[in-house]
Amino acid sequence: MSIWIAIGATAVGCYVVKLIGLLVPAGVLERPLVQRLAALLPVALLAALTAQQTFADGHVLVVDAKAAGLAAAAVALILRAPFLLVVAAAVVVTAGVRAITG
Repeated sequence: MSIWIAIGATAVGCYVVKLIGLLVPAGVLERPLVQRLAALLPVALLAALTAQQTFADGHVLVVDAKAAGLAAAAVALILRAPFLLVVAAAVVVTAGVRAITG
């Protein structure tokens, strides 16, 4: 039963967040600082999630095959490779390092 309460609370929370977003005056959203923050915030959140998933195992810092895959993806991004190639490079390098290290 508690899982349904959590699902209901999450649904209500999502609706409230969307409603708050709709209630923000247009003048506030048109400010350059707000527009710049809105553009940069998703990138920062995705970078934080990627770092957390790559280098954390609970409360322990881990450097393993995922770090090698992330490094390969970074190199592909620096070389301006297409997105699918970036993902493929990360997958291949991660799998290769895992196969070598066991």
